[in-house]
Amino acid sequence: MDWKIIISTFVTIFLAELGDKTQLASILMTSKTNKPVLVFIGTMLAFAVVTIIGVTVGSIITKFIPINIIKYSAAVAFIIIGILILLGKI
Repeated sequence: MDWKIIISTFVTIFLAELGDKTQLASILMTSKTNKPVLVFIGTMLAFAVVTIIGVTVGSIITKFIPINIIKYSAAVAFIIIGILILLGKI
């Protein structure tokens, strides 16, 4: 088992999700329902499914598209989204 991959993935996802809309939605759902355990279970199940989809698609895409093209495309997409946010389009 490669702990370096596990730890770097955990840190990356943890930092990316702090203050994210998923966390804010979980806070809102907990405040509305007053059922934190059930909200936690629903949030974790949803996040697990989304993660499974991401990992599956990622493993398929990397078989056909070189990783440097994927990185470049992701960078361009994030830049475009950032510009659209700054312009108030999103």
